[in-house]
Amino acid sequence: MNDNTPVIMLCKTTDIDDPGSKSFEAKIKHETHSIFIVKKNGEFHAYYNQCPHTGANLEWQEDQFLDMDKELIQCATHDALFTIDTGECIAGPCVGDSLKEIPLKITGDEIHLDI
Repeated sequence: MNDNTPVIMLCKTTDIDDPGSKSFEAKIKHETHSIFIVKKNGEFHAYYNQCPHTGANLEWQEDQFLDMDKELIQCATHDALFTIDTGECIAGPCVGDSLKEIPLKITGDEIHLDI
């Protein structure tokens, strides 16, 4: 990252359960995007909130992106399942496709988009 790269603070690390997820609206490259962060085993991953199959938002309810076992990201539209750490679809109509990841930067107890 260089000094001209914007860093957007989203939340504190403690604002997301482990395992858990949280959605945000973020301005990225002059456009507002729906994104979400998943926390699992102390690690954080951010993705655009857009299924590669239909482009629909993924969550079941606000901030609910994980399956019942909180092991995978699940699309509410067609039940596609994605790995938390890579965003790769492993079941459903878009197997082999992936969610688009957004880089994060953790500074102390703050989570920032590193764009």
